[in-house]
Amino acid sequence: MHIKSSEFVISNNTYRKCPEGERYEFAFIGRSNVGKSSLINMLLQHPDLAKTSSKPGKTVLINHFIVNDEWYVVDLPGYGYARTSKEQREILRTIIENYVLRREQLSNLFVLVDSRLEPQKIDLEFIDWLGENGVPFSIVFTKIDKLGPVRLKENVEAYKQKLLETWEELPPIFTTSSEKMLGREAILDYIEEIMKG
Repeated sequence: MHIKSSEFVISNNTYRKCPEGERYEFAFIGRSNVGKSSLINMLLQHPDLAKTSSKPGKTVLINHFIVNDEWYVVDLPGYGYARTSKEQREILRTIIENYVLRREQLSNLFVLVDSRLEPQKIDLEFIDWLGENGVPFSIVFTKIDKLGPVRLKENVEAYKQKLLETWEELPPIFTTSSEKMLGREAILDYIEEIMKG
């Protein structure tokens, strides 16, 4: 897929205020500091579109970006950042849950996971929750340039085995590096496939 244009549209703290209409939406979510904004910028080849920060927990709103005047990329708040207050975590949880469960335009949720880490409880619980609620999603391993090919393969395999303890079938899995532009075509092809139905 060729990305001709991408621009920021709107930020909201509730799914109710998200853009109207029936355009496809592809949302990106993950633990704080997993590289979500960098991945979105890499996919859309727009270095400053989604705001990146070295501070975790920067995205606290639902951010919509229109791509090729046809479909949306949605940058969701990160989850699991321990240094926010319990009250703030609860607010974010509500924003995320309501969007994921109630936004009819959501076509696929890309769940980002740091490829360098062993399976994290918070990610696994979130993935299980998506499954229980029938939310269409894929898993995206980020920062693969920080690992050698053997270690990457081992880590991805370990993740799959962990998921297969509770899942009969695995969702689509992508491996990416925002710095090295790896995995871009595979994700864009997948998005195109979904839109073609």
